[in-house]
This record gives sequence, C-alpha cells and structure tokens, in this order.
Amino acid sequence: MTSLPPPTERLRFREYLDDDLEDVVAMFDDSQARRFYPEMDTPEACRGWIEWSKRNYRDHGFGLWAIEDLSRGEFLGDCGLTYQPVEGDRLLELGYHLLAEHRGKGFVTEAGRACLDYAFDQLAAPMVCSTVHPENAPSMAVASRLHSSQRTYLKNDGQTRMLFWTDAEPAT
Repeated sequence: MTSLPPPTERLRFREYLDDDLEDVVAMFDDSQARRFYPEMDTPEACRGWIEWSKRNYRDHGFGLWAIEDLSRGEFLGDCGLTYQPVEGDRLLELGYHLLAEHRGKGFVTEAGRACLDYAFDQLAAPMVCSTVHPENAPSMAVASRLHSSQRTYLKNDGQTRMLFWTDAEPAT
C-alpha cells in the first residue's frame, strides 16, 4: 500500500483497482483523450494502464492514483506522480486525466496541487514537472496554473513537447 495525498476540499485519492477498468476505458474514450493517447483504444491497453500504475505503487510507493468525488465516491479520473524520460533524464512527472464530463471544473488543478505538496513534503522531490503536447490546450492551461516555469523540448522521436516544472522551495 502506498501513502496517498490527503483528501482535498472535493476529492480523495486511492490506488487503482482491477475493478476500475470500465472507468479507465471511459476516461480515454472521447475525441480529446484519443487525440493525445491514441494507444489507449482497447480494454487491454487500459488494463495495462492500471497494471503500470500498480507496478509504480510497488516499485516507487506512488503512481497515478484514481481520484474520486469526496461526497459521492464517484470516479473522476486520475492524478499522480510517475517517472518519465525527458532529455536523457528521469524526471518526476505530475500527470492527470479526467472523464470528459468532469473536465473544466477545477478538479485536476485541485488534485495536482495536492500531488505537488505530496511530492515536495513526503518525497522531498527537488523538482516536479508535467510534459504536455503543445496542441493540448486544456492540459497546457492546467500545467501553467500548477507550475512556475515552462519551456519546449524535443522528445527522442523528434516531437515537440512543453515541459512545465516547479522547483522545491529552498530549505530555510
């Protein structure tokens, strides 16, 4: 069992369960999500997403956590921390995904702030980033609210991405 970020005003975090498959399929089953995650087009791929998250919990003690509405326990999407390759480094990334009907309500910004606090307070991370496709305007808006710095970079395959990041506050 991993430790989790504490609940926020409207949300709680939990580890992914095998029973979340239907929700994960739905999370990637709209035109916006498919545009940026075309590989997530089958139940098998979505099952792999859950298994990857569970491996991250086991190997690192954190990963992408399911986020739920605090009052109803309804699955909204996921938000959490994973390691991602960026320019030859292995960076701690804050990632997030929501069911289409829950986008635009501030859930990801709320969950993302809780995950940033968790990364700095519990993991003593020196920096947390988010990598975003430059045409993903909603995700770019969230990342710009969560992080203090940004720049472009090239992935190994030559595709341009935006790198948003926040450095830990210096110890006083």
